[in-house]
This record gives sequence, C-alpha cells and structure tokens, in this order.
Amino acid sequence: MSSARRSAGVLLDAFLERGGVVKRFTNLALIGLLTLALASGLVAQGLGTGWSRAAVLAHGALGMCFLLLAPWKSRIARSGWRRRRRGAVWSLVLAGAVVITIGSGLAQMTGAVTRVGPLGTMQIHVGAAVLATALAVWHYKRHPVRPRAADLTRRNLIRTGALTAGAGLVLAGWETAVGGLGWPGGERRFTGSHERGSMNPAAMPVTQWFLDTVPRLERPELVVRGRLLGPEELAALPLETVEATLDCTSGWYSTQEWRGVRLDRLLGEVDGASVSVRSATGYGRRFPAEDADRLWLAFEMGGAPLSAGHGFPARIVAPGRRGFWWVKWVEAVEVSDVPAWFQTPFPIA
Repeated sequence: MSSARRSAGVLLDAFLERGGVVKRFTNLALIGLLTLALASGLVAQGLGTGWSRAAVLAHGALGMCFLLLAPWKSRIARSGWRRRRRGAVWSLVLAGAVVITIGSGLAQMTGAVTRVGPLGTMQIHVGAAVLATALAVWHYKRHPVRPRAADLTRRNLIRTGALTAGAGLVLAGWETAVGGLGWPGGERRFTGSHERGSMNPAAMPVTQWFLDTVPRLERPELVVRGRLLGPEELAALPLETVEATLDCTSGWYSTQEWRGVRLDRLLGEVDGASVSVRSATGYGRRFPAEDADRLWLAFEMGGAPLSAGHGFPARIVAPGRRGFWWVKWVEAVEVSDVPAWFQTPFPIA
C-alpha cells in the first residue's frame, strides 16, 4: 500500500470514528435500505400484474445501493473488528448473507445461472435475504442507531440523492450488459421471471409449496359446495380453453393452454365473501367472490390430462396471480363467508 493511500485510509478512519457523520449516515441508510428492500421484494413476489414491474425495478436499485455503500460500511466494520467487539463473528456472517443475497439476485437477473446444486438462484436469494434480515435485526438490537431530527441535513439529503442516482445508473448499466451479452435475462418477464417450457407441458417445471410432495391420486373426484362429484359428473362439466401464464415465485414463468371450467359456472351463484380452494395436500387459498368469473378449475394442459406433477386431477388457473395461487391437486371448492383478506399474504403451510 502506498504512503498516500495509507494516509488517506487513516484520515477516513479518523473521520468515521471521531466525526461519525459518514458512519451514522451509512448505518441509517443501511437500515432504511433493508426495510425498503424487504418490502419491495415481498411486493415483487406477491403480485403478478404490471405493478410488479415497479417493485422489481425498485428492488434492483436498492440492491445496487447496498453495493455502493459497501466500501463505507467495510471501513466501519474493520474498525469494530480491530476492537474485537463481542458478536463480531456474527457480523461477518451477516456480511456473508448480504453478499450471497446480492450475488444470487444478480445471477437471477442474468439467467445464465439458474441453479446452484439442488437450489434455484431465486431460492438462494430469498433464503439468504431472510437470514440477513434476521441477523440485521439482532445486530441492530445490539448496536442501535436511532434516527434524529438532526440527521435531516442538507449534506445527508445530497448524499441520499447521490446514492439513489448512482444506484439507478449502476442498475441501468447492468441491465444493458445483460442484454448486450445476449444472456437469457434480457428477455425476462416484468416480474423478473425467466421463460420455461411455454406451450410445451413436458418442459414446464414441476414445483410445489415448501414441504408438499406430489400425491398420486387414482380417481378424479371433487367436492363442490359439499357435494361429491365423481368422474361422470366431472366429465359433464362445461369446459373451455384459456391461455394463461403461470408465473412462479421461484423465478420462472410458462404460458400454456389450459382446459377447464370457470369457477362461477362450477359453483353457480357465489353468494359468499370468498371462494375457498383446498388441495389434497392440505394447502389452500381463498379468492374474492367477485373473482370467480376470472378463475378456472383446469383438468387439461396442452390438450392432455394434467400429469401428477402438474396437479392431476385438477388445478386452479388464476391469470394475473403468482404461482402460489394456482392450487394443485384440488379436492374441494367451497363458497365461504370468510373474506379473502382473512389469510396470510403468502401461505405458510
């Protein structure tokens, strides 16, 4: 290291430790970024409409802000490490989780790397983000940095604007590079998902929610409003064909032709607050009653009966909703007085 660089490092360390202005700004900024990144990530994962595009862009820009703050935070962290603070090892684990979160997010954007071992890049991204959030909360409790009115200075406003503008430029540059290099990410959907097996059911990935396994159901049966429908009744239902895109939260989408019955025609008068759909695995979701004419119970995909992995004997087709709404292996469809909002935004079991 040159003497000039060493001197600059000493001066910066002194500024961080004695003045504390940049140190405080950096720590407060990281707390705000973490909160906004978590919120934008949840919105991006939960929505299947055009609103998701804004959340995805915001989420990407926030990730770039973390990168731009890394040099400042590394100076602060090295200072704490030299003093051998208790729990310093966990701070390193937190830093590693953040690095994995951002790295897997960048990899997901390129589409050039989709899996690492048994895990997809989006699964790694979400898992590392959850770990980083938990460690960050613990770290904040041990080293609290509370906002003060005195933080609202012109200098901090300029820093925030510069950070935001810089993150936007870095994100734009990364997106340009992804497209210019011909990586698959240049063609990803507005949700950030990559195309997989459209109009080719055999090539569409088979996924399920967390610990669910693929059940092997021998006989197509369905309970509708308390009445059991067997194969003969199901075969007599008024089926129609609909083209719809399943956009999975694990980072892929697939457009297929589905054949099934619209829920309002299956149920008749939907006189409750919601439509409850339950899977043979116990998984389930509630849909607003007014959406029944925009949802289908599908029995076929691509002109053939659903395979076991894709939901035989029937699954929900919910255009404009993310994949966790497309309940598979449906065994019951009921009208309920419980409103659709009376459930977790994301299923937990």
